[in-house]
Amino acid sequence: MVYVITGGAGYIGGHLTDYLVERGEDVVVIDDFSYGKYMNNKAIYKKIDLRSNADIEIPKDSILFHLAANPDVRTSMIHVQEHFERDVKVTLNILEIARKYDVKKFIFASSSTVYGEAKVIPTPEDSELKPISNYGLFKLLGEEMVEYYSRVYSIRAVSVRLANVTGGRISHGVIYDFVNKLLKDSNKLEILGNGKQKKSYIYITDTIEGLILLAEENTGSYSVYNLGNEDWITVDEIAKIVEEEMGVSPKHIYVDSGEGRGWVGDVRFMLLDIKKIKEIGWKPKYTSRDAVRLAVRDLLNELHKN
Repeated sequence: MVYVITGGAGYIGGHLTDYLVERGEDVVVIDDFSYGKYMNNKAIYKKIDLRSNADIEIPKDSILFHLAANPDVRTSMIHVQEHFERDVKVTLNILEIARKYDVKKFIFASSSTVYGEAKVIPTPEDSELKPISNYGLFKLLGEEMVEYYSRVYSIRAVSVRLANVTGGRISHGVIYDFVNKLLKDSNKLEILGNGKQKKSYIYITDTIEGLILLAEENTGSYSVYNLGNEDWITVDEIAKIVEEEMGVSPKHIYVDSGEGRGWVGDVRFMLLDIKKIKEIGWKPKYTSRDAVRLAVRDLLNELHKN
């Protein structure tokens, strides 16, 4: 079996590549290296910009993980066209490649942001979809395209709505932001929003195990799964964990973009219902607090080595 990973030089993709390579699998990574730079010397890499190139060859009957995207929710509200190209056009182009080469299964990395400000918490997969960011909108468009290609071209596919993924080699997000701010000035910490935003976090190893399960289990012709945690944590609580791990006690400075949001399009409260994926044998090993603390330690260790 050959596994093809778009965005395999990025954060989640790099960890997924490592996992599969260590298991002895053949892995082909497609990436333009615009965001991620990670490489595993046992994988095959194709440097390709999927925004403009949909005429590439992949092994037939492969399992394809589509992780390539611009992952920054905040900038999706500013650089709209750039996000559309990377989050929508790229998805269409890779679906055409999947159709042409008869992939065995297509796994699309979607996002909890497709729900927007959910009315039901924990939020199940059949909830109303009303994204409040361009990132969420573009992920929802991606899901619609994946469902269409599955239905019309008989491609077995899964859309995976991910909670906040964290752990080693993170390059953006609140933990990365807090650690780097405190390394520059340990006396103060700027916090976007009012600190009361509350969300679910999942550690990277739990994430990879969930993605692998969804790729290899019989999930039908097309299905949607939440992949997250069973608890959640506030931004203030994340700040406290970062400060404990770094041994600092800074003054907090809040920058509220309105209604307690960190930025325009920021979902304030997110906790996914994961009963569906638990029914097929997956559950997180680490809580949201565990995931955050482990991610802080990972990041500090990486910075110390550099």
